[in-house]
Amino acid sequence: MADKKSLDNVVNVIAAMLRDAHASHGVVFNTRAMRLTYRKIVSRLGNEGIGFLTKTLARLGKRFDQALTGQKPFVCDDLGCKPYLNTKLPKLFGEFFETIFDKDGHVLHDPDALSVRIVRQLLLPFGKYKLPYTDSQEHEVISAFKKAEEDLTNVGKNLQEIADLYRHYHVDTKERRYHGQRIDFYRDAENDAFRPIDDVVRDSRRALTKLFLRFDPKNITPRHGPGAVATKQRNSGKFRWTNVSSRITELYPFDEYFLSSQGAVCDTYKEFFRIGSEDLSARVLLVPKDSRGPRLISCEPVDFQWIQGGLGGAIVHHVESHYLTKGKVNFTDQNVNRNKALESSITGDYVTLDLKEASDRVHIDLVRLLFPDTVLPYLEACRTLSTELPNGEKLKLNKFAPMGSALCFPILALTVWALLHGAAPNVDTRKRIFVYGDDVIVPRAFARSAITTLESFGLLVNRDKSCCQGFFRESCGMDAFKGIDVTPVRFRTVWHKSPRPDTYCAYISYANAFYDRGWHHTYREICNMLESVFGFIPSDQMSLKRYPSLRCSSATELNFRSRWNRHLQRYQYLVHDVKSKSHLEENVCGWQKLLRYFSEACPPPYIQSMGSQQERDFIFNIKPAFSVSLYTDRRTSLLVKRWR
Repeated sequence: MADKKSLDNVVNVIAAMLRDAHASHGVVFNTRAMRLTYRKIVSRLGNEGIGFLTKTLARLGKRFDQALTGQKPFVCDDLGCKPYLNTKLPKLFGEFFETIFDKDGHVLHDPDALSVRIVRQLLLPFGKYKLPYTDSQEHEVISAFKKAEEDLTNVGKNLQEIADLYRHYHVDTKERRYHGQRIDFYRDAENDAFRPIDDVVRDSRRALTKLFLRFDPKNITPRHGPGAVATKQRNSGKFRWTNVSSRITELYPFDEYFLSSQGAVCDTYKEFFRIGSEDLSARVLLVPKDSRGPRLISCEPVDFQWIQGGLGGAIVHHVESHYLTKGKVNFTDQNVNRNKALESSITGDYVTLDLKEASDRVHIDLVRLLFPDTVLPYLEACRTLSTELPNGEKLKLNKFAPMGSALCFPILALTVWALLHGAAPNVDTRKRIFVYGDDVIVPRAFARSAITTLESFGLLVNRDKSCCQGFFRESCGMDAFKGIDVTPVRFRTVWHKSPRPDTYCAYISYANAFYDRGWHHTYREICNMLESVFGFIPSDQMSLKRYPSLRCSSATELNFRSRWNRHLQRYQYLVHDVKSKSHLEENVCGWQKLLRYFSEACPPPYIQSMGSQQERDFIFNIKPAFSVSLYTDRRTSLLVKRWR
């Protein structure tokens, strides 16, 4: 829970935000309204604590967004609020609400976009505040994970029926019959066209077959991810093989994919007999997210993570460069979806769909049904079959891969794209489908069919976050209304009075975001908070690239210690910087060092043919000063002073 001093700073930030709201829209939010609103918020904070900001206002903001998309009217009765004047709108921020909704809570024909932008900033800034969560919240997350697994049992039965239908079917006019039984199909509401479910499977398989026609799943460079593994090795320990599943080595031979060269085979072959070949379970790990509860991650065994990293990277590169999916299925660039959401908030041509528990609802049988035989065996070979819960309980996995697997995100996106591609009524619709993980954008005329298709195959559309009507669109972090970016600045890091590196970087970022949006009172308040703890902070005018700095600051070059660097022929200043703690591991075998070098410093085969060396380094994020013995300790950054 935030302490009293931190809460005082939060109150000051809220007061500054209200002043900015008054300054930018004083016609609606006059001085009297500003003062009354401030008193009400301070009173509620005194009675309810920080939960008023993280829960009460966040719930109000969620209902506000639903009302913008036409899902529900925005009325005070459902929200437990007092009404504003002679309306059904909530009294808090009612001055803004009446410029957006009519008296019954329905969106006006011409709502005020500026009011929408201000209201969302006032309601949602602390919804993802990283406060400690309770044991009951941990239990809820684990229960939801188990519930999704139970739901997949029924999904598996439905998928088996669909698979049987796909393999043995015949056509009877507008009906599909299998062994004399009528098979369900759905109607494309906009085009009044029938898309039998086996036709969707056929076209989806055809699309993925064409996509992976020239893809070689063996042409990969295995690599470890930055996260923890179920077998608990860290740093160089990940390159010491104590167990390699026989399912993996059937397709990815040990000497080719787990050793750096044939010389390593000759030098270490006696150790092969001590390497196990069993299938180890993944391990569920709860990591901090925000006050709503933790995030559940499944740590993969080290041998599975190694191959998943290589195969996942190869698939991502192939999909982003193939003519069928280039610019349509994205993994590294969110701007495609963000720009489409902004554009559609004006034209309404596209709708944004959000999938609920997306990574936990892609059934392994769905992957088997859609993906071609040229790549499917390799996907299954590096898939863990079970996971271990925090209480020691082992859970057999019906999903293809939980969050934490390097293949989870690519296979989720491709599954969604393939199903929508197969369900699309024409070529033009297929060209207008955009997928980024669980964020989906489709033409408005195709929205109903898209939702029906995804849910027919076991996926679940989050209707609360999907935007199919009105002027509001949300995708990949872009919240847009009538062509205006209404994405709020969200505080995640809790403010601390002590000089901490996470606070320093986060609040400089928050301040700059408010400055860019024109919220200058809030920007100045955060700057004052920073300077009270960290002293003078450099500004962008000092041109200190890659180092935290404010957009503009009262500090000048004269406030910092300086020196002339004759080698660089410029002045340097002593400023704060964030440094990650690192350590050298000297007792690492030379072959293990070479294996790490090949996996982390050398571009994989599919990158080596791309452009110039500089372009390859940028794409692959290669650092020229690479050390095979130097490791960075995660979450151990330090605040230091450097000459820059």
